[in-house]
Amino acid sequence: MRDKFRQIAHQTAEAVGSPWAFFAGVVITILWAAAGPALHYSDTWQLIINTGTTVATFLIVFLIQNTQNRDARVIHLKLDELIRAVGSARNELVHMEGLSDAELDRLYEEFQRLKEHATTGLQRIEASRKRKSAHKVRKS
Repeated sequence: MRDKFRQIAHQTAEAVGSPWAFFAGVVITILWAAAGPALHYSDTWQLIINTGTTVATFLIVFLIQNTQNRDARVIHLKLDELIRAVGSARNELVHMEGLSDAELDRLYEEFQRLKEHATTGLQRIEASRKRKSAHKVRKS
């Protein structure tokens, strides 16, 4: 059953995210709006669109969540494989989604410091290149 649901969820997510689905939604909205004068903008006229959109939204939320959960799992597995494959990577970062918020905050701060250090190093390299380039121009 899970595999069948996965297939249906994937196909539905693809269909709902297509330009044709958007076009269908626009056409339905135009038809509904055009029917307003004929139905005297009645409660039934309003109920038709409200019920339709509510039911569609309700069902699509579950399909989207299923697709997002699956995609996130696949991305985690791919990243875990990259971490495992790189010899200098810290293997303890595999499955880090199980860490507490405090542990994730510490890791985030560590990577922010690494990013700042790398940015500073790149700025030094660029400044050195500019000095060398200016020195070559003066020699010529």
